[in-house]
Amino acid sequence: MKSSTESLVRRDEPLAWQDDGVVWGSDRIADMLRELDIPYLIVNPGSSYRGLHDSLVNHLGNRDPQMIVVLHEEHAVAIAHGYAKVTGKPIGAALHANVGLMHGSMAIYDAWVDRVPVIILGATGPVDAAKRRPWIDWIHTVQDQGALIRHFVKWDAQPASIPAALEALLRAKQIATTAPQGPVYVCFDAGLQESRCDEDYPLPDPARYLPPPPARPADELIKQAASWLSQAKRPVILAGRVSRSESGWADRIRLAETLQAQVLTDLKVGAAFPTDHPLHAAPCGMFLNPQSAKVLREADVVLSLDWLDLAGTLKQAWGSEPVGSRIIQVSVDHYSHNGWSMDHQGLPPVDLFLLSEPEPAVALLNEHVTPRREPPPPPAPVARPTIPEDPSSPLTVPTVAAVLRKVVGTMPVCLTRLPLSWSGEFWDFKHPLDFLGYDGGGGVGSGPGMAIGSALALKGSDRLPVALIGDGDYMMGNNALWTAANAGIPMLMIVCNNRSFFNDEIHQERVARQRGRPVENRWIGQRIDEPAPDLAAIARAQGLTGIGPVRRTEELERVLTEAVAAVRGGGIVVVDAVVQPGYNPAMTAGLTRSH
Repeated sequence: MKSSTESLVRRDEPLAWQDDGVVWGSDRIADMLRELDIPYLIVNPGSSYRGLHDSLVNHLGNRDPQMIVVLHEEHAVAIAHGYAKVTGKPIGAALHANVGLMHGSMAIYDAWVDRVPVIILGATGPVDAAKRRPWIDWIHTVQDQGALIRHFVKWDAQPASIPAALEALLRAKQIATTAPQGPVYVCFDAGLQESRCDEDYPLPDPARYLPPPPARPADELIKQAASWLSQAKRPVILAGRVSRSESGWADRIRLAETLQAQVLTDLKVGAAFPTDHPLHAAPCGMFLNPQSAKVLREADVVLSLDWLDLAGTLKQAWGSEPVGSRIIQVSVDHYSHNGWSMDHQGLPPVDLFLLSEPEPAVALLNEHVTPRREPPPPPAPVARPTIPEDPSSPLTVPTVAAVLRKVVGTMPVCLTRLPLSWSGEFWDFKHPLDFLGYDGGGGVGSGPGMAIGSALALKGSDRLPVALIGDGDYMMGNNALWTAANAGIPMLMIVCNNRSFFNDEIHQERVARQRGRPVENRWIGQRIDEPAPDLAAIARAQGLTGIGPVRRTEELERVLTEAVAAVRGGGIVVVDAVVQPGYNPAMTAGLTRSH
């Protein structure tokens, strides 16, 4: 079992009391959570799970799991999501009845699309209508609560007994952590939680209910893939949704170097391969840039390591022409496709399908491939953003990146979030924790919560958690910041504040051009201004250090130097950096393409 979480974050200490020996249903549920090594339960309190709440406090002492309080249910799930992106392990998020589940549903969808394990606990009831309080228990009960989110969770259950509840928790963790990973939901009847246990319910041993080991591709398929790759003249590796393990990182480097294969990475999924490596062929982005599209078109064999939207990427490279490369796909993602959401993307043409997670497939390929001596052409030089010579220059996102690089120097940083205006050439990723990727679902408002969850997972490490987010994302999710202050979770958040929902300005400009209408009007209905929200004051009001608005380069360097020092000392800092709006050309083209 995991050691106590007491030393990691601030914990509310319950008053000691004399245990009377009475065991309640929720006590056994809480015991099972401890046995499953769930260190934290992120909660927004609600009467539907008041029984479990009491058990966590008075039975377990608010320790293993420790409750961390949030101000909105969406943040509970987002924090658990961010934590899992760092650790690969689930923590719990508790949502009150159907109303809390509705609030949390967007964040659940994010975790589903991002293939991240989160254990969501809910409650209803009482299921027995005769036990319901007038009014409130009726509107907080539904016939099938799991139906609210069943289209975007891997599994859900509403157990009707304590033994069934224990089994449901075992199964929930097993399913959530089996690839393709994802959120699961367990709903506890309020009446069951608050029932007295008249008999002893022994806890099952979690060690006997572990997820299965990663699937291993058939030997003949591995040998075929290795043969194609070894004989290829221009092999390309698409490093997609891979693990954050250092061993997996090293295996991917070894495979690329053995094959002298060019590698492309995807900004949406985070660090997957060192971007300063000579085999990293082009800066990563949300969409292919001209350089990466050229590399892909010239490939004779492409190895896709669970690449997100392989079909769409191939279409970006080849357009309406047939794909001219042999495609080897390594993925188990199709096990999550249910047809409700289109998150599975298009159906790619595949010549060899390895039914496997990327890590075991790469390890096996390393045993069978033969070295290729002819290196590919070196990648084109990458133009890194620099700090403007004029210190009074207005800020841009590239300038923010350049100043941050200068300030942090060689200290290890985890970029927990980046704005849509970011581009791959701004920052090199040299470790799997250098960047964690995006939220998966493509909504707005998840950034603060996910940044806090990632910072929670990194607390006690040598990595500086830094989130760069847009002002729209910040404004929708800013009251998640109170949780960071309450629990004492150090982090730096830089709001790249263009005072606009700028993403849609690009779309409005495209429509205006199509229709011959004035593009100068694209900003109307998009701007977050007049009055401009005081983003720093919002942070200060919740107990954080808020700085800004910062408008000039010289000021930003001083502010970030102080902010980094404060976070290294245990502080939580939000910097409002007012930036000029704009996206890189590949991002703009990808967002506005017609198909």
